[in-house]
Amino acid sequence: MRPLRLDLAGFTVFREPTTIDFTDADFFALVGPTGSGKSTVLDAICFVLYGTVPRWGGTRGIANALAPSAVEARVRLVFDSAGARYVATRVVRRDSRGNVKTGNAGLQLMPDGFDVTKLDTGMSPEDLGEVIAGTPAEMEAAVLTAVGLPYEQFTSCVVLPQGQFADFLHAKPAARQEILVNLLGLGVYQKVQQAATARAVAAEARLAAVDQVLHGLTDADEQTLAAATAHLDAMRRLDADVRAAVPELHRARAAADAAAGRLTALDDELAELDRIHPPADVAAVTRAVVDARAAAAETASAVTLAEEAEEKVRGELAATGDATTLRLLLQAHTERDRVAAEAESLGGGLATAEAEHAQAVAALDQVRAAAARADTELEAARRAYQEAQTADRAAALRGHLSAGAPCPVCEQEVHVVPALPAGSAVTAAEAAGHAARTAADAAAKLLTERDRAARALERDLDRARARHDQLAAALAELDGRLADSPGPAALRRELATLDRLRGQLDQAGTAVRTAREASRRARVGVETAEERVRLAGRDFDTARDRIARLGPPAADRDDLAAAWAHLREWASREAERRRADRVDAAASVTQARAATETVAAGIDALFADAGVHRITGGAAGGSASDPVAAAAVAVVAAEAEVRRLTERREQAEALTAKRVEHENAARTARSLAGHLRANNFERWLLAEALDLLVDGASRILRELTGGQYELSHDKGEFSVIDQHDAGLRRGVRTLSGGETFQASLALALALSEQLAGLSTTTASLESILLDEGFGTLDVATLDTVAATLETLAARGDRMVGVVTHVPALAERVPVRYEIRKDARTARVERVG
Repeated sequence: MRPLRLDLAGFTVFREPTTIDFTDADFFALVGPTGSGKSTVLDAICFVLYGTVPRWGGTRGIANALAPSAVEARVRLVFDSAGARYVATRVVRRDSRGNVKTGNAGLQLMPDGFDVTKLDTGMSPEDLGEVIAGTPAEMEAAVLTAVGLPYEQFTSCVVLPQGQFADFLHAKPAARQEILVNLLGLGVYQKVQQAATARAVAAEARLAAVDQVLHGLTDADEQTLAAATAHLDAMRRLDADVRAAVPELHRARAAADAAAGRLTALDDELAELDRIHPPADVAAVTRAVVDARAAAAETASAVTLAEEAEEKVRGELAATGDATTLRLLLQAHTERDRVAAEAESLGGGLATAEAEHAQAVAALDQVRAAAARADTELEAARRAYQEAQTADRAAALRGHLSAGAPCPVCEQEVHVVPALPAGSAVTAAEAAGHAARTAADAAAKLLTERDRAARALERDLDRARARHDQLAAALAELDGRLADSPGPAALRRELATLDRLRGQLDQAGTAVRTAREASRRARVGVETAEERVRLAGRDFDTARDRIARLGPPAADRDDLAAAWAHLREWASREAERRRADRVDAAASVTQARAATETVAAGIDALFADAGVHRITGGAAGGSASDPVAAAAVAVVAAEAEVRRLTERREQAEALTAKRVEHENAARTARSLAGHLRANNFERWLLAEALDLLVDGASRILRELTGGQYELSHDKGEFSVIDQHDAGLRRGVRTLSGGETFQASLALALALSEQLAGLSTTTASLESILLDEGFGTLDVATLDTVAATLETLAARGDRMVGVVTHVPALAERVPVRYEIRKDARTARVERVG
């Protein structure tokens, strides 16, 4: 796998869209300050392919892919693998509840020679090539096919992350063996061994099946075939003899069938004739119709009489006066009597009211005169008072004084008002004035009362006169209406006559309804009786129709009892005649069946002589007793047996030849499977590959350590040989941190340099990306590492990438990607 272009957006520290072009970078370094995002570039490559990153701790750390506050992260990688070009895409999103999930993942096979710079032109996903995987679930198998390595081995051989650089060095032999099997494609030999084993099992199964079939074909010999051929000849002779004898059997059976049919027909006719029996109540049904019709005629006559009586009462009622008019005239007489009585009573009251009104008017006139005199006397007293005041001003002034108030003349306070003199004319005039005022007020009050009373009497008089006039008009109107009236007594007599006629009409109506109901019930009785007669006639017709083919005599339907008796008499005579015929018919059936059985016995003898057992159905015959068919079946069975034996002989010969083929195939496949067992051939191949790997790693380790260390293995366990300590051999876990790095780097470089060329699968190690602490190396070792990497990259068939912040190493790498991070995002700049 060789990366060509990596596009990031929203991925961890790369918040903004970022593109890294690896197209011509055979040897490059990712440089920058600690925490700037150097390792994130390698994380993105692992993530887009496998959906996780080693330092995230599995797929549960997928939320680490999102940049802070970002809701989506997109990573796209274009890479070459085994001569093909692919583009992998993976997108993760954060939903409204804060959950982070993979929103999209896919792998596409790009067209040959696709220029990665075209991705900057805004191409749609459909333009990128054939879709190999379109969902996250499909990615795992598709990436394994394209890259050739699962995630664990990819991070041990291609992308070597921090902290896991020594995984291959420290891996257990079984895990290291699995990595080498994938790298070298040695699994193909296991598949071949499994396929060979499967073929051997299948061939052995087919061999066993052939043997089982051959065991069942032991009867297919010449003697058995000759016996079957002789039996076939015998069956053919039997068939010819049976066909010659069958026509006589058919004739005998036809005669027996005809005789049996005649006997059956006689039995059927006798059964029909014996069923002719007249119903027990046929006479009663006929009488019931006559009685019902007579009752219906009688009730119809009663209805007519009742209707005539009702019509007569209606005529008398129509000749009598109208009840409403009579009652209105009678009410008018009553009203006139009431009005006349009220008018007479009102006449006496009217005279009394007029007299009272005249008296009230006269009294009113007297009161008016007295009131006028009182007013005159009051006016005279007022003038006398005024004259007395003029005569006595002082006395007049005293009337305006009040104790404690100022005097209107001197304006001094009045302490005491002096009394008027006893003989003052003003006092007498004032007393006379008061008396006149009292008399005038009393006269005015009496005048008002008498005037009110007079007015009330006048109103009552007017109302009485108006009512009297109304009564007079009503009386005149009633007298006009009653001018032609016969009088109240005559009117009451006519109304009594009307009530009597109405009662008679109600009784007549009830009688009509009763008669009609009786008539209806009588008609229903007629219909019921006629229905019984109709049903009885239908039964007669049904019985006669059943024997119509026998020629029954004509019948008179008007008298069912006589018709039934006549038909029964005829049926008895016909039954006696047929019973006599039946004796002869039964004898004919017996003779015909005996003849049939004789012929059938002769045919059965033919089958018995030929040794053929057949199922017979007796003299009556049937499909199971057809001798021609039985003989034909025997011939067909004999022919089938001859064919079967012939085919079985041919099958046995063919199976014998196939058995040899299956036996050879099983032997060959089983032998191949034995040679390719995992503990033999594949173990030898792995041992050879591990020897090559250790030799290459030892050479590189000697260069890195100045000849101090070599790498060795024993049964898959790695160890180092310290040449500075008299060739002491010790386990790789005893190495220091720097020494472990040197040994791990030597193994990684050896994997890339030595074993990639031996791989037979797509797991060709076309690149190696190192993310490890080069800062732990001394200057000389660092120079050796750099020289080794330069040599590896100079070959041109491997991409080498390192993540470092060591300037001495970075300066020796021809292409550098400087990574800087600000408060917003990380950025990548290519230098060199």
